[in-house]
Amino acid sequence: MYPGETPHKHPNRPAFIMADSGETVTYAELEARSNRLAHFLRSQGLNRLDHYSVFMENNPRYIESCTAGERAGLYYTCINSYLTAEEVAYILRNSESKLLITSSARVEVTRAAHELAPDVRCCLIVDGPTDGEILNLDEAVASFPGTPIADEWLGTPMLYSSGTTGRPKGILRPLPENQPSEPLPIFDFLVALWKYREDMTYLSPAPLYHAAPLAAVSLTIQCGGTAVIMERFDPERYLALIEQHQVTHSQLVPTMFSRMLKLPEETRARYDLSSLEVAIHAAAPCPVQVKEQMIDWWGPIIDEYYGATEGLGFTACTSEEWLAHKGSVGRVLLGDLHILDDDMQPVEQGTAGQVWFKTATDFEYFNDPEKTAEARSPDGTMSTVGDIGYVDADGYMYLTDRATFMIISGGVNIYPQESENLLITHPKVMDAAVFGVPNADLGEEVKAVVQPLAGVDADGQLEQELIAFCKEHLASIKCPRTIDFSGQLPRLPTGKLYKRELRDKYWQQS
Repeated sequence: MYPGETPHKHPNRPAFIMADSGETVTYAELEARSNRLAHFLRSQGLNRLDHYSVFMENNPRYIESCTAGERAGLYYTCINSYLTAEEVAYILRNSESKLLITSSARVEVTRAAHELAPDVRCCLIVDGPTDGEILNLDEAVASFPGTPIADEWLGTPMLYSSGTTGRPKGILRPLPENQPSEPLPIFDFLVALWKYREDMTYLSPAPLYHAAPLAAVSLTIQCGGTAVIMERFDPERYLALIEQHQVTHSQLVPTMFSRMLKLPEETRARYDLSSLEVAIHAAAPCPVQVKEQMIDWWGPIIDEYYGATEGLGFTACTSEEWLAHKGSVGRVLLGDLHILDDDMQPVEQGTAGQVWFKTATDFEYFNDPEKTAEARSPDGTMSTVGDIGYVDADGYMYLTDRATFMIISGGVNIYPQESENLLITHPKVMDAAVFGVPNADLGEEVKAVVQPLAGVDADGQLEQELIAFCKEHLASIKCPRTIDFSGQLPRLPTGKLYKRELRDKYWQQS
């Protein structure tokens, strides 16, 4: 989110606008705020390659909290704002974060997490008073200049992606040997692909702790455009904002498409969307019918892409390409794609196999060499996140399954092993399986099948008790919405849970 020359060329241009409050932060204000915070980070002993974290909802101070790290050569981790204290503390410890920036809305969770992660040296609150170990950000940075630090280096996010073990994994890429003012090749690539430019207005409807929204807002600011940031998504409000701000670019997930399509026709027709030039979507498979309806409504301006946070590779397709290859996530633009069977041998064209890339960008899972090794091919030349897909005769890729039993609910990645492992610890549970089942609105929802302990009544009361138990320890989105009961779960002789047998029954019924 390094603002480049724009603060000097157009100091009063809005860098971003908060959608609900209307609060506007100009490029000059963003420049000064991020510089003061960068100076403060240095004063706290954070030097190049060090780590800190940001834990808060979308608010006016989020961008500077990240920008300061990008101009100080730091890794910053944006933490899901709905996590529990235990979950936040794990990420703080695992990332070796030395500092945490939070908000009043998350301050109580922050206090509890800090107790579990005592190596965090300092906590800053962006919109609350200094209280004990938590310092008001404005007071903390007040004595520092609004000019750049002497040793600027390009920093980057280190975001977390859950793995099949249930523990989140920090995705670490080598820190570029660049000044913040020097654009990376990927910057020029995306600018050309999606026609980002100085006079654009980008509408961001998603939480900034996700990789894609964070990257899109960052790209907008680097180009000198204006980002409109929604505090939360509302379908009609989204349409109104396009008209109000003459939005040119936006990025969504399929659930947002679905919810806008469910608006009454007269509501949808009420707003002028003619300014919109590019609408990008990813994060989850988009039902063919939904995408067809969106293209009918908005025209051929909807671009799709596929790419993991790990940066293994990148595919993309325009509306025109998709209409000719319905269901595709596009052709490879970055990385060297290979579709392989379980023996690491290439499959025939049109046959599904595991998606591997000769990695477009190098990465490792921070402090987790075992998980890093699991994502690599035996010779170390390729990487995977476990997705299953195939390629057609024209080179377009289609996904038939995602990383092993990963649930994508409303565009959010949920790995079920965490709640599965937790359920098994309950004194009334003998065995448990957690997976995704169809949901008309969200795409998928979290489902559990539980084998109760002998003598325990498998009824609605037990279901509610187990759901409440999960919510005590995990973010609500990770917890099962419903629980079914079974006398015996299917396990292989090796002890491995044959989860697909359970999951497929629900998908066959849909």
